Amino acid sequence: MVEPWQDTTLPVHVRAADLLARMTAEEKTAQLSSVWIGAEPAADGATDVAPGQHTYAARSTVLDTLLPHGLGHLTRPFGTVPLEPAEGVARLAELQRTVRAGNRFALPAIAHEECLTGFTAWRATVFPTPLAWGATYDPVLITEMAQAIGRSMRAVGVHQGLAPVLDVVRDPRWGRTEESIGEDPYLVGTIGTAYVRGLEAAGIVATLKHFAGYSASRAARNHAPASLGPRELADVILPPFEMAVRDGGARSVMPAYNDVDGLPAHAHPELLTQLLRDRWQFTGTVVSDYYGVSLLEEAHRIADGQGRAARLALAAGVDVELPAARCLHPADPLPEDLLDRAALRVLTQKCELGLLDPDWEPVAGGAPVDLNPPHMRELARKVAEESVVLLANDSGTLPLGNGLRLAVVGPLADEQAAMLGCYTFPRHVGVHHPELPTGVEVPTLAEALRVEFPDAVFVDDPAAADVCLAVVGDRSGLFGRGSSGEGCDAEDLQLPYGQDALLDEAMTCGPPVVILVLSGRPYALGRWAEKAAAVVQAFFPGQEGGSAVAGVLSGRVGPSGRLPVGVPRGPGGQPAPYLAPPLGRHGFPSTVDPTPLYPFGHGLSYTTFSWSQPLCEAEEFATDGEAALWLTVRNTGERPGTEVVQLYLHDPVGTVARPEVRLVGYARVPLEAGESAEVHATFPADLAAYTGADGRRVVEPGALELRVAASSGHVHHTVPLTLTGPVREVGHERRMWCEMSVK
Repeated sequence: MVEPWQDTTLPVHVRAADLLARMTAEEKTAQLSSVWIGAEPAADGATDVAPGQHTYAARSTVLDTLLPHGLGHLTRPFGTVPLEPAEGVARLAELQRTVRAGNRFALPAIAHEECLTGFTAWRATVFPTPLAWGATYDPVLITEMAQAIGRSMRAVGVHQGLAPVLDVVRDPRWGRTEESIGEDPYLVGTIGTAYVRGLEAAGIVATLKHFAGYSASRAARNHAPASLGPRELADVILPPFEMAVRDGGARSVMPAYNDVDGLPAHAHPELLTQLLRDRWQFTGTVVSDYYGVSLLEEAHRIADGQGRAARLALAAGVDVELPAARCLHPADPLPEDLLDRAALRVLTQKCELGLLDPDWEPVAGGAPVDLNPPHMRELARKVAEESVVLLANDSGTLPLGNGLRLAVVGPLADEQAAMLGCYTFPRHVGVHHPELPTGVEVPTLAEALRVEFPDAVFVDDPAAADVCLAVVGDRSGLFGRGSSGEGCDAEDLQLPYGQDALLDEAMTCGPPVVILVLSGRPYALGRWAEKAAAVVQAFFPGQEGGSAVAGVLSGRVGPSGRLPVGVPRGPGGQPAPYLAPPLGRHGFPSTVDPTPLYPFGHGLSYTTFSWSQPLCEAEEFATDGEAALWLTVRNTGERPGTEVVQLYLHDPVGTVARPEVRLVGYARVPLEAGESAEVHATFPADLAAYTGADGRRVVEPGALELRVAASSGHVHHTVPLTLTGPVREVGHERRMWCEMSVK
């Protein structure tokens, strides 16, 4: 007999509620629990993943303890130790059979994995880091990438991906800058939502992190308290999450480690319930960041025991404790209403995933599994190529000609670490297994250059070269094992590892110097900007990144990346995020100039473009209306190229201090030599909304300017607009996108 919870013709919420009613308190609690097999610390305390976090796992639950009651999640069955893909499929299938056999409803667990730079598993394609996604300004490509990643995960039995990171960069000294998409909420929101759409379209539950304020920590320190007011939270930090929930269909959210004004995100009911669920109508699951519930006791010290931490988290809106059950334990009684609320959400999601269906079976093992097929490598190559940013060029050095004598200097020139972000498998787990190969081919930049320039003569002495290629940047890592990555925060934005001296020496050798930056954050380059012949930036561009950068140098790839974060001039004077109001910019009464060397949105090409004066359908429209405008962009050079048309909003007068400009739209415009295209934009008045002094988000009548620009610092044309009518309050239903098309 098929019970109602097994009946696939019934709505998922009906099925989940029927199953919940049949469960004991212990069985419900088990659905909120997780197990991380293989991540237990060794006798010496060492662990392959999340070093340091295991100090919070003294009561880590063994799988056998939970089996009689069931299990909510299996943590990283592929991403914990190196496994051949086929072995991983078989291992996960066996785990699921064990979980099902152990509980009376034969329920499997949700298997989750990291997927920030592709599926974080051995031998899986390694994509560029999210900061590189931002540099593409290409949501369509990012959706395609995410869907491919999701399909590969789903094909091996994974259900949930812990990505994307939607933290808006506020201070690039933060080690997790590389995991973020950029410093602008519109760019982060549109690119992040594109990733969510792709992952969800593949049947993988996307997990938005870190909710919220993580990137606004004091002094850019990991886990530090966030110093931000309610308006900055509402207008800068939260919009990307709101976009991804409403327009991306994300089905999971992960709270942040930090506190905001003394209240940790894992115990923040206003954030996790009143905002996320009541106002945004989110219906998915809230999963804790790893040991985030334990940290309420151990770090934030707002709980006097594990049970109290569990109750605080549940009351706030956390549904699942990851990565291992410590506080939410079947042996500890929990308030029935909170327990039922969380368990129902987990069971509903399991029903959506087909895990309650009577015919569900784990993905069968045994067949060969290719996690790095040609179409994935091609996507990785395309994302890498579109993300490389040409910051400066003296119009003669790049692209490089054939047959040159080239000197390649810098220790990162021949290191894979300069290509890979901290959440790639080789840098996250593989570093603990030096006896094994990387799992995928990751050519270093030096290797890629020799392939790209077969006729070049590579010399060791820069003074004997026609061009010196100086490679600087980061080694990714975790918790101090690198110069960029989780827990690898910086005191300033000076190049690490003494690389300033490397550039100083290169500049004195005679030949033109091209600076190549392979990094997880922007670094201060003002000291050499006028001396360098060219500057190229790539943000951990993945396994195909070496070829992408080499292709830009040769001209095989036309540079089309644009900066998702500004590049500072000096290491100590932090560049003000370009969203700063007038007093946050250079001028009286401070002697410190925070103006970036290269501003947000900046990037050059090997060709030239002309932009016509924009035409506007109506320069006056209501506070609930929209403005349509269009312009023609022409490639006036002799090479094909891609221009990125950016639309910025300037609000001359507001009731509170406003950013001087902020991004409200963009479009990539690929053009052959001599070709032109029309760029159309529909700007809704809702995008002029901001949070006023009384906490309401409003659209006000009055004058506005739309600035049609190549970057936040390079405006081609200004379009004056006037909003008419009453002040209008807007909420979750407001329009958050500027529709832009290229014809």
